[in-house]
Amino acid sequence: MPGTPRQRAREQTLDDITRIGRRHLAEVGAAALSLRAVARELGVVSSAVYRYVANRDDLLTLLVVDAYTELGDAVDAAVGAAGPAAVDRFTALARAVRAWAVREPSRWALLYGSPVPGYAAPAERTTAQGIRVITLFAHIMDDAWRAGDVDGAGAAPPGLAADYQAIRDQLSLSVPDGVIAATVQAWSALFGAVSFEVFGQYGAATFGDPEALFDHTVERLAVQLGLAAAA
Repeated sequence: MPGTPRQRAREQTLDDITRIGRRHLAEVGAAALSLRAVARELGVVSSAVYRYVANRDDLLTLLVVDAYTELGDAVDAAVGAAGPAAVDRFTALARAVRAWAVREPSRWALLYGSPVPGYAAPAERTTAQGIRVITLFAHIMDDAWRAGDVDGAGAAPPGLAADYQAIRDQLSLSVPDGVIAATVQAWSALFGAVSFEVFGQYGAATFGDPEALFDHTVERLAVQLGLAAAA
């Protein structure tokens, strides 16, 4: 850990606050998080914690950034280890998202569940990490488009043309509107499928093998995206 002893001590304290905050998130939920409880477990008075985390919202933001970062790192590693084919990279991305969410349901809920009452994540602190997975997915599709592997037919309706262009500009994409539309649709379907499983929305007795169901969903999405041929 580089830096001065004071910087190292600060980083260690923030790591401890994050670790305790993660566990409290799993135990009591985001809405009930308490800095006082974190301070108590840390063995310091509340005023000492406020030097690192200003309030409950700041603690939530710390946990949001931490979760986005860990999810992004897991997905990057999985895609980096996959084969060069776009379908393999997409499949690795999808499976890594699900694996992390199933392992970290409370943190997935913080990112993609119901909003925490009274809390709004500050974009300047959360967006860069928050868009890592969709950015990687979009670039997988961009690479497939450049290679001539996917069909970009279909123009955006007038009300979405400017939005699609903004996505192209923000993520440095070359894909046409049709590929952006397909990517957004698959993104929502993928994350929706993960949330349905994590939050028990399918029902406890509906599917005996959730992983097989998810893999089948990913296979169908790959076909819809043009990354794989129908079986």
